[in-house]
Amino acid sequence: MRKDLWACKPVCYAQLAENLVKGAIDSFIKADEPGVYMDVVATAQRTNSWEDLVRFLQMARKKACEPYIESELIYAYAKTNRLTDLEEFISSPNHADISKIGDRCFEDRLYEPARILYDNVANYGRLAITLAHLEQFQRAVDSAWQANSTRTWKEVCFACVEHGEFRLAQMCGLNIVVHADELEDLTNFYQGRGYFEELIELLEASLGLEGAHMGMYTELAILYSKYKSSKMREHLELNWSRVNIPKVLRAAESAHLWAELVFFYNKYEEFDNAILTMMTHPTEAWREGHFKDMITKVANVELYYEAVQFYLDYKPLLLNDLLLVLAPRMDHTRAVTFFTNGNHLAFVKTYLRSVQSSNNKAINEALNDLFIEEEDFTALRASIDAFDNFDTIALAQRLEKHELIEFRRIAAYLYKGNNRWDELRRLLGLCKEKGCYLEAIEITVESEQPELAEDLLRWFGEKANYVMFSTMLYKCYDILRPDEVMKMIRNNYQLMIYTMPYMVQVVEEYTAKE
Repeated sequence: MRKDLWACKPVCYAQLAENLVKGAIDSFIKADEPGVYMDVVATAQRTNSWEDLVRFLQMARKKACEPYIESELIYAYAKTNRLTDLEEFISSPNHADISKIGDRCFEDRLYEPARILYDNVANYGRLAITLAHLEQFQRAVDSAWQANSTRTWKEVCFACVEHGEFRLAQMCGLNIVVHADELEDLTNFYQGRGYFEELIELLEASLGLEGAHMGMYTELAILYSKYKSSKMREHLELNWSRVNIPKVLRAAESAHLWAELVFFYNKYEEFDNAILTMMTHPTEAWREGHFKDMITKVANVELYYEAVQFYLDYKPLLLNDLLLVLAPRMDHTRAVTFFTNGNHLAFVKTYLRSVQSSNNKAINEALNDLFIEEEDFTALRASIDAFDNFDTIALAQRLEKHELIEFRRIAAYLYKGNNRWDELRRLLGLCKEKGCYLEAIEITVESEQPELAEDLLRWFGEKANYVMFSTMLYKCYDILRPDEVMKMIRNNYQLMIYTMPYMVQVVEEYTAKE
């Protein structure tokens, strides 16, 4: 080597040590000396002497094809924006670590050089993200397809969202939402930026994917509860079995979507909560068919009585329909007490009659009271004939002083059925006092007791009431004993006259028997 070149070396090192990079590199190039390239590179980078570093590395590469030199030359091209030289260099044979230099460029936000480098080594994942930073979103999505990496899809998707490219973001998002562990990050990102509509559209589009999972249906339901409550019910009816019911329940409750909450309680078989919700929020949540269907499935029968009170307050005209549904498990005695205390017995007559077949004492007595109040003696007579579980004597005592003769006759019927002859005599005494002679005769006929008939007949005879005496003979013909009748009339000519038809009939019957 020439002596003048050897003389340059001490000068080069001195200049480099003093950070006189341009002068040092000029000296190194003049001396054609690449031997201290690592020191030169470190100093040039520290002082941002990129143009001078390019000249040095071009010289050094000619002397030694080291991967380090070639890699640093690529990076220097990137820093100096000599993209044409960079593309030409990497397209020719080299030993540079292009992928690593691409990462350095990306970290330094040298996105265009990074794009060229990633494209050269077919690193589609990093290329897609780099293109997103360059706002070349369509190309970014195309590269993401080739990379097919969840991380890549997320970064490209988020970049598209940030720049309002929602169509492309949705294309990326469809490849993210199928991964359950990534769904939360995606939804938080959209919602954090206020893009609720776009997120809903993305999830709606994703439901038809082969990899659709519970999380997607659940998140969409929650979004509907927050931002599109009108669509939530339809979504639930179609997909209730695919959502996380507890999460959606909480979301519906937070959004005050009471009808949807009831729907889910029903599907989750929490019937008690469903009924309580409907009664607490009737305007929004109560539906007659749903209520009657679920009330029969509740575990807590106390809800029956709360439901009855709810109907009394909110839907009184439908109360009997509800009671017919509740009847199989309802305590009828308690129900009667409840309605009696509230003075609602007449209102639930349909229910009472429908369950009277159980022959419950409280039901029977409640209905008997209603029939008396309504003066429906026909229904009362039918009731006491068909259902005997009631306080017979108490009812008879109540009826014996009733203004209507038919009820007093029922009282007599009850006394007779219980062999209460003293009470029956007292009833006849009341009829006598009131002058209700025909009624007394009818009661006597129904009693079928000869003693009572003869006593009454004797009383009419003593009172010289010949018309009633004659009527008595006709009405009570089958229960009067002829010999007793003869004893009554033996000393009374007038009674004999009125008794003659009776005696003729008796004689005729006796004659016919012979």
